[in-house]
Amino acid sequence: MSNSILSMPKQVSTPLLPRLHIDLPLLTGILLLCAFGLAILYSASESDIDMIRRQFMNIMIALAIMFSLAQIPPAKLKAISPWFYIAGLILLAAVLVMGDMGKGAQRWLIIGGFRFQPSEIVKLAVPMMCAGFLASRPQPVRAWHLLVAFILTMIPAALIAKQPDLGTAILVSAAGVFTLFFAGLSWRLIILIVVIAVAGISTVLVDPDILDVFLHPYQKRRVLTLIDPQNDPLGAGYHIIQSSIAIGSGGIFGKGWLNGTQCHLDFLPEQHTDFIFAVIAEEIGLAGIVIMMLLYVFIILRGLYIATMSDSVYGRLLGGSLTLVFFIYLLVNTGMVTGILPVVGVPLPLVSYGGTSIITIMAGFGILMSIHTHTESSRTIQSEITSLYD
Repeated sequence: MSNSILSMPKQVSTPLLPRLHIDLPLLTGILLLCAFGLAILYSASESDIDMIRRQFMNIMIALAIMFSLAQIPPAKLKAISPWFYIAGLILLAAVLVMGDMGKGAQRWLIIGGFRFQPSEIVKLAVPMMCAGFLASRPQPVRAWHLLVAFILTMIPAALIAKQPDLGTAILVSAAGVFTLFFAGLSWRLIILIVVIAVAGISTVLVDPDILDVFLHPYQKRRVLTLIDPQNDPLGAGYHIIQSSIAIGSGGIFGKGWLNGTQCHLDFLPEQHTDFIFAVIAEEIGLAGIVIMMLLYVFIILRGLYIATMSDSVYGRLLGGSLTLVFFIYLLVNTGMVTGILPVVGVPLPLVSYGGTSIITIMAGFGILMSIHTHTESSRTIQSEITSLYD
């Protein structure tokens, strides 16, 4: 009797955080960056408590969505990916037919009194669909599989560009392309794409009028402003010029929190949204930028670690894609604020004011946590069961 009792396996227990499907390092980095963003937003908004309260509520809603998605196993996310993708395409088509206009663009839908951008849904639907499609094919995937995934990416990207919303179209395209990269996109093809891009940029520099074929007039002005902001200093070049002044005047340690002149004298446009990076540089200088960038690097490295540790092809493809899309948010925003890239209206992730982008980004982190914690839980349980019978 005693021998049988001793031979019985003990109850397997899993630590609290994995059982709640929370990745503590990733959550810590996210919360620190959000707190940093609230502090900067307080200055950028001229100490507007109502705006801070709204942003705090946006963060709370986004965290709730993140925790909810973290509870869904990756296998279920993979199963719903096609339906999620199809729903996104239907909503994008509906925008072109009956979308609500705002700031010269038709990007929103109003359903039941709720106004939202379907393109935000597609930022998640595209990498989920591409990862699910490629993970279901024999590995390594063949060239025509990559072609199909590329087409799956370009269809919603084209619909978004039609609205027009070039910034979101870039993010959606990047989400799909990164999935292809992790699935085994040939380096030869990558080099070819880079060569074509360089050739395209060179052509624009030689003959700017060629942009009329591909871009709307305001988008063309943004590209030409990137080349020479002083060409229209009070018009299209105003944003970049004022942003450059703010960034340059901050120096190493900045002018002090709440003491930015470009911000508080209303020279800097969109200071609480797209150009909040310039506020950071002016008020807390290069030192503050370095601290913020270290937080971003930590989050990105943690996301890539989660992707590489996944025990499924779907988890690796989706986790890697979502992490690098977060990196593209950072790259495009800092690039446009510093005058390296055209102004395309991409917010600084988790720092700029706005609910839609924060919810989308947090939802992606929820999927990352699901990929990691479900993998870790299954490994922990399996190892404990094995050790109990050894």
